[in-house]
Amino acid sequence: AVVSTQSTGVIPMAYVPVMNKLRSYGLDPVLRMAANKAGPVVTDNGNFVVDAKFGDSVPDWNELETRLCRTPGIVETGLFVGYASVAYFGMQDGSVSVLQTNCTE
Repeated sequence: AVVSTQSTGVIPMAYVPVMNKLRSYGLDPVLRMAANKAGPVVTDNGNFVVDAKFGDSVPDWNELETRLCRTPGIVETGLFVGYASVAYFGMQDGSVSVLQTNCTE
């Protein structure tokens, strides 16, 4: 099964309630821990990064972004809904996967 992850920027003092709220949305949040230092990853703006796994079912992206944006403590969703009609993903084998929407907005 493919496990998809969505990264979210969270104000440090709010990360526990945000993670609880993400669980209530059916996501599986994990505070991203740093590899070369003790403690969590801290962004340039001083926020924590929470990776929210949602399994092999892709959620309604518009609804997910709206919910995340309305959640106190979340400062960035990592989603770019409506910004582009095509996305290019570099794969480990060197190939490129292309995802294109059928929307004309």
